[in-house]
Amino acid sequence: MARGEGAEQYSNASLLQKTSPDEIKLAAKHESKGQLSVCNKLCYAVGGAPYQITGCAIGFFLQIYLLDVALLDPFYASIILFVGRAWDAITDPTVGFLVSRSPWTRFGRMMPWIILSTPFAVLCYFLIWYVPPVDQGKIAWYLIFYCLFQTLQTCFHVPYSALTMFISTEQKERDSATAYRMTVEVLGTLIGTAVQGQIVGMANAPCISSREVLNSTDLLASPYVNVTEPHPSLDNLRNAYLIASGVICIIYVLCAVVLFLGVKERKETCRIRTEPMSFFQGIRMVMGHGPYAKLVMGFLFTSLAFMFLEGNFALFCSYTLGFRNDFQNILLVIMLSATLAIPFWQWFLTKFGKKTAVYIGTTSVVPFLISVVLVPSSLYVTYIVAFAAGVSVAAAFLLPWSMLPDVVDDFKVQNPESQGHEAIFYSFYVFFTKFASGVSLGVSTLSLDFAGYVTRGCTQPAEVDLTLKILVSAAPIVLIIIGLLIFISYPIDEERRQGNRKLLNEQRENEIDSEADSTELNAV
Repeated sequence: MARGEGAEQYSNASLLQKTSPDEIKLAAKHESKGQLSVCNKLCYAVGGAPYQITGCAIGFFLQIYLLDVALLDPFYASIILFVGRAWDAITDPTVGFLVSRSPWTRFGRMMPWIILSTPFAVLCYFLIWYVPPVDQGKIAWYLIFYCLFQTLQTCFHVPYSALTMFISTEQKERDSATAYRMTVEVLGTLIGTAVQGQIVGMANAPCISSREVLNSTDLLASPYVNVTEPHPSLDNLRNAYLIASGVICIIYVLCAVVLFLGVKERKETCRIRTEPMSFFQGIRMVMGHGPYAKLVMGFLFTSLAFMFLEGNFALFCSYTLGFRNDFQNILLVIMLSATLAIPFWQWFLTKFGKKTAVYIGTTSVVPFLISVVLVPSSLYVTYIVAFAAGVSVAAAFLLPWSMLPDVVDDFKVQNPESQGHEAIFYSFYVFFTKFASGVSLGVSTLSLDFAGYVTRGCTQPAEVDLTLKILVSAAPIVLIIIGLLIFISYPIDEERRQGNRKLLNEQRENEIDSEADSTELNAV
C-alpha cells in the first residue's frame, strides 16, 4: 500500500511540473467545489438511517415495552427513560469536543468514530430488548445498557452529523445531500416503525381486565403474569421484541458499511489558525454565537413538542382511542406520509426560504393535534389525521439539519480566525434535542404513574386518558407556539445566507490561489 501511495505521489509531482499555473488553479478550484454524485449522496444519506431506525423504535416502543413487557413500575420506567436520555445528552458535547480534537487519519477524522462504535452499539441495543431472568436486577440492567447504547450511538451520530461540512465545500451540494439524508432518515423511521411494530404486533399479548390484577406489584406475583415463568403469550411477545431488535441491528451494520465505502471525507481547505480550545471554551464559543443559540432554542421547543407526541402516541392509540391492535399501523402511516413529504419540503424551502418553511411546516400539525382529541374515536379518521400529521413531521426532520450549516457558515464569516469547530456546533444541537427527548419521556411516564396507569390493563382510569390527551395535544401545541416565537428573532434570512455563501466562496478561492502559487514555486 505504501509503494502504491509513493508511486501516486511521484506521478502527481511529475504532472504538476508539466502543468501551467493557470491550469493548476483551475483544477484546484474545480476540486474545491466538491461536486457530489447521486451515488455519493445516497451513500451519505444511508448513514443517517441507523440513528433514526433505533431512535424511532425506542421513541415509540420503549416506554410501552418497559411498562407492559418488562413489567416495570411506571416510576422506575420514568427514571430509566429520563436518566438514559440525560446521560445521552451529556455525552454529545463531550464526544463533539473529542471529535474536534481528533487527528486526521487516512480514513478522515469522523469516519473512524463511526466504524469503531458500530459493533458495540448494536450489541447494547440488542440487550435493551432482553428481559433478564433476575427480577431484582432489571432496573440496573436496562439503565446500564440503555446508557451504554446511547453513548456508543453518540460516537456514531455526532461525527456523522458533522460530516455534512466535510463532504463538500459547496452550500448547494450540502443542502442537496441533506435532503437526501432527511429522505433516508424519515425512511429509516418508517423502517423502524414497520420492523418493530409489525413483528411485535403479530405477538401482541392479551390485556388484563380490571377485575384481575390492577397494579404492577400484584401483577408480578399473579399467576397470569410471572417474570421468571411468563405467560406463554407474554413470552412470545418478549421473543418478538428480540427478533425485531436483531433485524434492526443487522440493518444498522449494513448502513455503516455503505457509508464507509461510499463517502469520502474531504480535509478542510481552510487552515486552522487557532490553538485547540478547552471543553468549556467550546461551550462559551457556540452558545455565544447569537444565531446558533436562537436556532437551537427554537428547535428545542418544537422538537420537545414532537417528542411528546412520539413517546405517548402508542399508549394514546391503545387506550384513549381504543385501537390496541392497530396502533403500529397508525404509526406506520405517519412515517410513510413523512417520507413522501420530504421532497416537497425541500422544494418549499428552496422556493420560499427556510424560515418561512419553519413557520408553515411546524404549524401545519396543530389542527390535527386538536382534531385527534376532539373528534370522536374513529379508525378511518385517525388514519387521515395520521397521514396529515406526517407531513409536518417531515418538516420537523428536514429543517433543523438544513439550517445548521447556515449557522456554522455565519460563524465562519464572523470569526474567520477560528476554524475547525463544526463537530462542537452539531454535538450541542444533538445534546439539546436528546435532552428534550429525555424530559419528554421522563415527564410522560411519571405523569402516567401519578394518574394511576394500570400495567397491561384493558382499560385505564379517566385520569390516564386525560393525561394522554394533554401529552399528545395540549402540551405539543404550547411548545410549538413558544418555539415559533423564538424563531421571530432568528436573524439569518435568505439575503444574509447568500451573502455568507459568497464571502466564504471568495475566501476559499483566495486560499486556493495562494496554495496554487506555492505549488508553482515548489515545482520550479
